[in-house]
Amino acid sequence: MSDETTGAPRGRAVIAGAGGFVGQYLHRAFRDEGYEVVTVGRTGDAVWGNTLRIRELVDGAAIVVNMAGKSVNCRYGRRNRAEIMRSRVDTTLELAEAIRTAEHPPPLWLNASTATIYRHADDRPQDEATGELGEGFSVSVARAWEDALFSADLPHTRRVALRMAIVFGDGSALVPLLGLARAGLGGPQFDGPWFPTRARLRAGTYHHDRHTRGRQRFSWVHIEDVLEVVRFVRDHEEIDGPVNVSSPQPSDNRTVMATIRDAVGRRFGLPTWRWMLEIGSFAIRTETELVLKSRWVVPTRLLEAGYEFRHPDLRGALAGIIAERRQHRG
Repeated sequence: MSDETTGAPRGRAVIAGAGGFVGQYLHRAFRDEGYEVVTVGRTGDAVWGNTLRIRELVDGAAIVVNMAGKSVNCRYGRRNRAEIMRSRVDTTLELAEAIRTAEHPPPLWLNASTATIYRHADDRPQDEATGELGEGFSVSVARAWEDALFSADLPHTRRVALRMAIVFGDGSALVPLLGLARAGLGGPQFDGPWFPTRARLRAGTYHHDRHTRGRQRFSWVHIEDVLEVVRFVRDHEEIDGPVNVSSPQPSDNRTVMATIRDAVGRRFGLPTWRWMLEIGSFAIRTETELVLKSRWVVPTRLLEAGYEFRHPDLRGALAGIIAERRQHRG
């Protein structure tokens, strides 16, 4: 397999966490681009825990991309919190050790991170230079994740933390939102008072009522832009450190839900208040933070470096994804 333009071999791409939505997308794209793609995960060309085998894969690789991590769409009980942390930090540390001991370390390692690392922001956007990191369990995971990436001494490997917003695509977090809209439940989600338990306060998973009234900011990115950002960072050797991967046009909860309703042909969607969300999230085993935290993130570093988003506009992005879903489902 070779470079489509020059005919030269692209080299080996190591995709860790290739079983998830983003990982699968990158796997297909890198393979089609002419890379020899190998995977690391619970299954694949190497499995977590076999550091020697992982070192064999990263030794001489052209690029390493790590998307490993347990889904945060779950209840933040003790076991799930431990696995959310372990699945991100331990895997990143294992890759760092494999790269550190490789005879020919890869020149580039891109590691997933999250835009949730920033504080609840409804006053101003958060970027890589002026953004303020938040508090609580999710932020502590993000901090530890990036520390695992950047703490190792890897002088020959450029490292980039992809602080990704909510990724939209066919098969992403958009799917349950489409289902809610079709069922007539696609209204805004309102924050409000809710009693804190000692367990949630101790675990850092409780968030206070912020009276957002559905105006909590919603940062998102199209899956095609995730891929293009990876390619852009690969080709711009001056970029390292944290990079916000988010549309330059963040929206808010009301607008996102209204746009989704329009896209599926529903004029009305019932709003939901926090007490309803707390009960519902307990029933479906997830957390209200996922819809109530205000994530106002902008991709300043990418824009300053000259990256042009393929899908900057929410309405156009959603229309394209829904059309693609319909086409695939015949």
